[in-house]
Amino acid sequence: MFKKLAVSTITAALLASSPALAAGGLGKITDYDFSFEGPFGTYDRNQLQRGLQVYTEVCSSCHGLEKVAFRNLSDPNGPELPDDQMRAYAEMFEIWDPELRDWRTATAPDHFPESQFEGAPDLSLMAKSRVGFSGPYGLGINQLMNGMGGAEYIASFTNGFNGDEKFEAGSMFYYNEASSSWVSMAPVLYDDGVEYADGTTATADQQAQDVAAFLMWAAEPKMVERKQAGFVGVIFLSVLAALLYLTNKQLWAPIKRAAKED
Repeated sequence: MFKKLAVSTITAALLASSPALAAGGLGKITDYDFSFEGPFGTYDRNQLQRGLQVYTEVCSSCHGLEKVAFRNLSDPNGPELPDDQMRAYAEMFEIWDPELRDWRTATAPDHFPESQFEGAPDLSLMAKSRVGFSGPYGLGINQLMNGMGGAEYIASFTNGFNGDEKFEAGSMFYYNEASSSWVSMAPVLYDDGVEYADGTTATADQQAQDVAAFLMWAAEPKMVERKQAGFVGVIFLSVLAALLYLTNKQLWAPIKRAAKED
């Protein structure tokens, strides 16, 4: 009875973990193979650096990353920019200083600026907002085995414009196959739209994957450390369980032996 109840509870939890798909509204989502997916996945430093470049050159004119500090760009398991490059990058931005009541050049401890336009969402936690989706079918088990799923949605969305446009209520709208709806955001990624510093061919699909991976890191900068801690925890608990089992057998052995003799 207890076993059946436990299985039912776990199944219900897994199904409930994918509200984004259950609610409908998702269209054509590509199941990308990101390096950080799975229990042992890690971020690809080169991909994160390319994603940072795409964000800077394409996305930052409208969208912010106000939950991310510039100094985090040098953290292990992230883009890992050298300190001098990280500080030089921060100096490209200006932030509002409430103490000075004026704008000033950003420094390492400062955070990325917020979104510049009303209606343009901040991208800091965008990947986590699609936490319930993973893979083409959105099953909870996919979330457990393949990853968070938010990066797949972001890559599919930024690369999901089919070219259809319509003018309505004084605004232009564009059809996006990933969200299966008309959106006010215009297509922003084009082949060779950026020139990667590492020489990678900058196709629109490559840019979409790179910026999606970077935004996954922005939302989960300690994902790799948590996976490592979880792996150590599983090993520790496994060893502890084995020791407890052997200790239990040792303690009960005399009693069982005496019972057999009687």
